Amino acid sequence: MSRLEVCVLTPFTERQKELLKTVGGEACSFHFGPDTEMLKAADVIIGNPDPAMLKEAAHLQWLQLTSAGADPYVKPGVLPEQTRLTNASGAYGVSVSDHMMAMTYALLRNFNYYSRRQKEHRWQPGGAVRSIEECTVLVMGLGDIGSRYARQMKALGAKVLGIRRTLRELPPYIDAQYTLDDLADIVGQADIIANVLPGGPATEHVISREIIARMKPDAVLINAGRGNAIDPAALKEALKEGRIGGAGLDVTEPEPLPADDELWDYDNVIITPHVAGQFYLASTLERITQIAAANLAAFTAGEPLTHVVNKVHGY
Repeated sequence: MSRLEVCVLTPFTERQKELLKTVGGEACSFHFGPDTEMLKAADVIIGNPDPAMLKEAAHLQWLQLTSAGADPYVKPGVLPEQTRLTNASGAYGVSVSDHMMAMTYALLRNFNYYSRRQKEHRWQPGGAVRSIEECTVLVMGLGDIGSRYARQMKALGAKVLGIRRTLRELPPYIDAQYTLDDLADIVGQADIIANVLPGGPATEHVISREIIARMKPDAVLINAGRGNAIDPAALKEALKEGRIGGAGLDVTEPEPLPADDELWDYDNVIITPHVAGQFYLASTLERITQIAAANLAAFTAGEPLTHVVNKVHGY
């Protein structure tokens, strides 16, 4: 029986690579790092290859993504018909929710304003601030990331509302839950709106001009989900005219955000370059390693995989 050709694109540590080799054993031949020819020959890929390159991966049986999102890989024609697709959902909750927490505190306490004044060497108060325990927080998306952020907000004394695709049993850290159909009716209650919804047609510009118009004039909007969840023109108008209080954006539309985009210059906006997740937190990469290793063991044993992505819906 021939070995499985396993192409690993993720920057695992040497210890993590050795774990994969141990799990794969004699059934696998490993190739670490980007190699166009190896991608074409691979039976298994661990990592996120350029989707355009997968058209030539005729032997690909399984693609283990190291991201939670799978949007580029579920488009028709990207993956060979036989390819199974899995993601790394659950690996990013700590990192992304902490990033969202940092943005939330910074905006409520005017740190974005003070950062700009510091560069100007200006000792100038920035006005009123708010406490999380006095806020109502609307969390859009109650997966791993959104649930962790919601728990943090609840622990700090906030009232927490949640939006999810389908209603389930109410968790203890959510005061009330809704579906996207209810967004227009409830968004006006929130002081903080945090979006971590997955991508797809149902969530494109879900934070629309109408939704932004219904927000409180001092509401803070945090987006660590998909950049296209927010109508960018409507957001800029509302920020410029003072119709919402501010925004913390780790994702944007378009992305990367062009250097001449006016959003960079707003005092009431914090922008980070899609770094809330990634591998900057060491424990994130360790969680991904464990997911990939467990799935590799299952794959070589002919057992069911976990973290399977629906290739129609992308989650």
